[in-house]
Amino acid sequence: MQLYTGENKGKTTAAAGLALRALGNDMKVLFVQFMKSVFSGEVEMLKRCGDDRVEVLRKWDDSFIIGPPSDRQVALAESLWQETMAQIGRFAPDLLVLDEICVALHYGLLEEETVLKFLKNRPESLEVVMTGQGASQALIEASDLVTEMCKIKHYYDKGVLARKGIEY
Repeated sequence: MQLYTGENKGKTTAAAGLALRALGNDMKVLFVQFMKSVFSGEVEMLKRCGDDRVEVLRKWDDSFIIGPPSDRQVALAESLWQETMAQIGRFAPDLLVLDEICVALHYGLLEEETVLKFLKNRPESLEVVMTGQGASQALIEASDLVTEMCKIKHYYDKGVLARKGIEY
């Protein structure tokens, strides 16, 4: 199990790069994005490159979480989790990416106990990659590889906004 966390950019990009590597080696990839629904270049390329070897699951309403999450937001995340569990059985991926799972757990959209139980009991051949800011100590301990993206310098600090093809 791999975990990419930290406050800087690059977590999803690293996971997408690993997914492309897996596809290049004829592996099947299930790429699941929590709390994301807008267009992103990496998701588009995974779909184009993977044909029947990649499945992308997303379910979000573009809302922001301010304060406690709404019942709708929790329901969306829980529904996506259930769909992911079902798809693992049907699709039998070699690689499962749980993009922004750390953030979903942080906001209480999913129960950490449920995720940790799945990770412990997952199919032995399933490689899991998790991403998101604020990884819990329990997720860090459960992972075999943990990378923290640490900002040294960032152009956002100069007011440069997200750019098509670079950040999304």
